[in-house]
Amino acid sequence: MALHPWTLSPDEAVAIQQQLRCRLILRWDGRPVETVGGVDVSIAAQEARAAIAVLGLADLSPIEGVVASAPLTFPYVPGLLAFREGPAILAAWARLRHKPDLLLFDGQGIAHPRGLGIASHMGLWLARPAIGVAKSRLYGQFELPGPQAGDSSELRDPRTGEVIGIVLRTRARGAPLFISPGHLIDLPTAVAFVKRCMRGHRLPEPTHWAHKLAAGQSLFAAGDQPSLF
Repeated sequence: MALHPWTLSPDEAVAIQQQLRCRLILRWDGRPVETVGGVDVSIAAQEARAAIAVLGLADLSPIEGVVASAPLTFPYVPGLLAFREGPAILAAWARLRHKPDLLLFDGQGIAHPRGLGIASHMGLWLARPAIGVAKSRLYGQFELPGPQAGDSSELRDPRTGEVIGIVLRTRARGAPLFISPGHLIDLPTAVAFVKRCMRGHRLPEPTHWAHKLAAGQSLFAAGDQPSLF
């Protein structure tokens, strides 16, 4: 179900974020999760290219990968990423035959000035549990976690002191990730799923592969039979 039109001014987009924030559900209902999707978007010229990689959660094996593009109709404004990249994500979602049970986005969940990053926004639109797995901080205060893989620290809202995310070191001495719940999930469960999806890269496997897909690479090795790719 459409939440809003995409032809908006930045001020209108901010107002919509403020309206949608109260619709988020930040608790986990224990639903079964067999597949997980990673979502990433690349920008070239005047076009957004969205990629969704669907993996089996049990062994993180590839099931399906799709890519779709949409023209850019919204300017680059920090904190309003969903309005720039959302149409391309929806186009990619429409191509999927295996809709994943859980989504990991290269972007923020509630770790956002208005509590509605792209993972929260698109989680609402797609009615799927969604997690923000960002490579950099957009909003919040934190202390750097320890240097070892698995070390973490809390990301707090500076206005309220509420914990809105976890800063997680996924590789020894590597740059940490900023994890926050998007929709239909709580923070501890979101972090547990991200850790379960790690396989030695800085990013969890679903977004690692979505990033490669968005850059034009294949989800499947040469000679493999792609599943509805």
